[in-house]
Amino acid sequence: MNEELSLEQGKIKRHKRVDVADVLRGVAVMGIVLLHNIEHFNFYSFPDKSAQPAWLNFTDNAIWDSLFFAFGGKAYAIFALLFGFSFFIQDDNQKMRGNDFRIRFSWRLVLLFLIGCIDAAFFTAEILVMYSLVGVVLVLTCRLKTKILIILSAICMLQPVALYNIIQLLLNPSYSVPQVPTSELWAATFAMQSEGSFFQTVGVNLWEGQLASLAWAWDHGRIFQTAGLFIAGMVIGRQGWMLKSFMKGWGITACVALPLFCTLRGLDFMLPDYIDNKEIVSQLHLLLNSLYNLCFMALIVSGVLFLFYNTEKMKELLSRLIPYGRMSMTNYVTQSMIGSFIYYNWGLGLHNKLGITASFLVGIAVFLIQLSFCSLWMKRFSHGPMEGMWKRLTWIGAK
Repeated sequence: MNEELSLEQGKIKRHKRVDVADVLRGVAVMGIVLLHNIEHFNFYSFPDKSAQPAWLNFTDNAIWDSLFFAFGGKAYAIFALLFGFSFFIQDDNQKMRGNDFRIRFSWRLVLLFLIGCIDAAFFTAEILVMYSLVGVVLVLTCRLKTKILIILSAICMLQPVALYNIIQLLLNPSYSVPQVPTSELWAATFAMQSEGSFFQTVGVNLWEGQLASLAWAWDHGRIFQTAGLFIAGMVIGRQGWMLKSFMKGWGITACVALPLFCTLRGLDFMLPDYIDNKEIVSQLHLLLNSLYNLCFMALIVSGVLFLFYNTEKMKELLSRLIPYGRMSMTNYVTQSMIGSFIYYNWGLGLHNKLGITASFLVGIAVFLIQLSFCSLWMKRFSHGPMEGMWKRLTWIGAK
C-alpha cells in the first residue's frame, strides 16, 4: 500500500483518499436510486397496464429488465464491498498512529444503526441497519491473516445456509426449508404505504418494515453475502488492489468473471427443466443468483477501474461522480425521503399514477439534482452533511 501513503504532520503516515473508490460508490448509489424509483421504494403499486398504450408497456418492461440486469444485486454488492474497504483505510490509519480502531468502530456501528433507523422510517428495504449489525464481522476478523480472510469471505459468499438446505433436501425428501413468516409484516407496510399518514407509516416502517426487511435479507442470502463482501473489501484495501498498479489483476478477474457469469446464469435458467423438487430449485437459484451477481459486480468494478486508470477522457467523465460518491450516505438517506414522499400516501401518493418509465425519469431527475448538490457542497466542505455528522460523533470524546 506504499503508493497510497502520504506524510501528514511530520512523520505520521496516512492513506490518501482513493478517488476511484468514490467513483464506484457513485455508480452504486446511482444504480440504487434508479432501482428504488422503478420499484416505488418497495411499494409495488403501479398504474393499470391494460390502460396504457402498447409502446409504454414495452418501455416499462425494457427499463425494468435492463436496470435489474445491470444493477439488481450488483449496486448493493459494490456498496458493501466498499464498506469493508473504507473500514480498512480507517483502521490502518489509526494503526499507523498507534491506536486500536476496533472499539471506536463498534461505536461507529451503533451510530450507523441509528442513522439506518432514520432511513428506515421512510423506506422499509434500506440496508444501513443490516450493515450496522453485520459490520461486527469486521471488528472480529480484521487482525486475521489475509489467507484466512479470503477463505472466510469465500465461505460466506458460497451461501452456507443454502448449501446446508440443499444437502438436507437431498438426504431427506421430507425436509422443509425453514423460512421466517413475513406475509403479515409486508401486508402491514403495504397498507400504511397505501393509506397511512406520515406518522402511521413511520411507526409501521420502523417495526414491521424492518423485521420484514431483515427476514427477507436472511431468507435471500444477503446476510452471509454482505459479511463476505465486507471481508473482501477489507482484503482489497489491505492488498492495495484498488490502485493502478493492480490493473493486471482486475483484467484477469474480468476474464474469469465473464464466462463464470454466463455459465452460472445459464445453469440457473436450466434448473426447473431438470429438477422436480421446487425447494431444491429455490435454494440452488439463491446460490447461483448470488454467485453470478457477484461475477457481474466484478465486471463492473474492473470495467470502471480500467476506464478510470487508462483513459483520460473517461477518467474526466467518471471523476464527476467523485463528489456524489463521497456523499453516498447523504444521497442514500435523502433519496429514501424523497422517494417515499413521491410515491407513498403520506406524500404525493403518485404510486398508481407514475408507471415504470415515468418513475425511471423521476429517478434520473433525483440523481441529477443530488449530483449537482454534491458538486456544489464539496467545493466548500470536506464531508457531506451526514458523513460529517457521522465522523464527528464517531470521534466524540476522543483526545
